[in-house]
Amino acid sequence: MSVVGDPGGRAQQMRDQAQQMTEAAERTTDPDERQRLQEKARKLRDQSEQQSSMGGGDIYPPE
Repeated sequence: MSVVGDPGGRAQQMRDQAQQMTEAAERTTDPDERQRLQEKARKLRDQSEQQSSMGGGDIYPPE
């Protein structure tokens, strides 16, 4: 299944990856690894939100 050309699908995929990283961060006992995973998950969530808004056509405020 490919999400090329489907911004909503790509955004969902990024959210899923972020969730997996958050769960991995909760399981790890290494504080540095936990911080790294949490930061990477946060960046993915931010990117997915940006991807979603671009795909939804709402990058410009209504006039």
